Amino acid sequence: MAEELKNRQEETFDEAQLMQLLIEGKIAVFREQFLDLHPYDQGQFYERVEPDIRQIIYQYLSPKELATIFEAIALDDEQYPTFIAEMEPSYAAEMLSEMYADDAVDVLNELDQDQTSHFLKMMDSESAQDIRELLHYEEATAGALMTTEYVAVAENSTIRSAMTILRNAAPDAETIYYIFVIDDRNRLTGVLSLRDLIVASEDTLIRDIRNERVVSVQVTDDQEDVAQVMRDYNFVALPVVNARNEMLGIITVDDIIDVIDEEAGDDYSKLAGVSDMGTFDKSPFSAAKKRLPWLVCLLFLGMITANLIDLFTDTLAKVALLAAFIPLIGGTSGNSGTQALAVAVRGIATGDVEEESKMKLVVRELLTGVIMGVVCGVIALGIVFFWQHELVLGALVGVAICCSIVVATVAGTLIPLVMDRMKIDPAVASGPFITTLNDITSIVIYLGIATLFIEKLL
Repeated sequence: MAEELKNRQEETFDEAQLMQLLIEGKIAVFREQFLDLHPYDQGQFYERVEPDIRQIIYQYLSPKELATIFEAIALDDEQYPTFIAEMEPSYAAEMLSEMYADDAVDVLNELDQDQTSHFLKMMDSESAQDIRELLHYEEATAGALMTTEYVAVAENSTIRSAMTILRNAAPDAETIYYIFVIDDRNRLTGVLSLRDLIVASEDTLIRDIRNERVVSVQVTDDQEDVAQVMRDYNFVALPVVNARNEMLGIITVDDIIDVIDEEAGDDYSKLAGVSDMGTFDKSPFSAAKKRLPWLVCLLFLGMITANLIDLFTDTLAKVALLAAFIPLIGGTSGNSGTQALAVAVRGIATGDVEEESKMKLVVRELLTGVIMGVVCGVIALGIVFFWQHELVLGALVGVAICCSIVVATVAGTLIPLVMDRMKIDPAVASGPFITTLNDITSIVIYLGIATLFIEKLL
């Protein structure tokens, strides 16, 4: 699939030819071929070329044309300051003012405060004011995601006047598929689709055909909750209001796709026990810096496991064969705990786990753990018996595996649920973390049972 997409991209444009046109200074031909590309392809070319080639691009493209490129590509956070620093300040300021306000805010959030203030002073007053308003909202909230470029019409206006407003606002609006209806106090009172406007009579009042059942989000809502609403209702755009139901902006589906990608990457990083997997690290020092904190934490937890084994030295000395099955039992319980953890975290993230169904989830996972534990325990008993011809040892390993799987499954379900109740990201209960905890419990269960029945084993 990756090779197919690569071939398709190569068919879309000839990168070497564009480079040659830039180097030879054939401005008109380059602009004709480059601007004919999809903005994503333009962005891919811009991102891959060397800084000296980008300097030529800045001469050949207007700030407005470059703004379209910046809106189309998803750059790593550290790339924004690098690219902005390559431009003339006046050129960069004009480009930022040509971008949709929410996209410009994404760029400015990666710059230091002095740079942001400097660019805002250089922009036209209207664009700067829109951006300043968005910069004040807390990161990862609806306010930080929304854009103020939307189409709104008064509820007392006619279709004819609404169409005039739409024509004037369309060039700057992020989307025109939804037209939002407001009263004289800017409160959201309804919504229209573009189809509603087109098919209605010109003299019809907006309030007579509006849909009053509008789904909206509060400006302070978390971006994950906003993404959930957008997913549930399959909206192209979602209105953002304050506590007084005043219309502040809209969130478009392209921003939500970025949020879903960002949140998925963040959860995956935590489940893998890595602080940040958003960017691919070429430096081993940078990669080690992200991975070491969890490894050091798990190292100390591992020392608890070692101390527990030390407590059962006498039991292991009497039946040395017991030690051979410690990795098997610990690994099996760790795997079952990770499976339960993934199910619980996924359910919380998608909203499938509601308050009233959390107990049902725990009970279901408990029963699932019992079934898996019994099956794995019987299999382990059979393997150990035919391998070592020791029925008691096989029964011990089977019971230990069964109990460990049940405990690990319940723990893998309960821990993220408790974290969610405490307003802590449940993904923090990462795979390595839950696996290490399950190692500890499985050793206590296994060697504890072995100690109780040591005479039978002898």
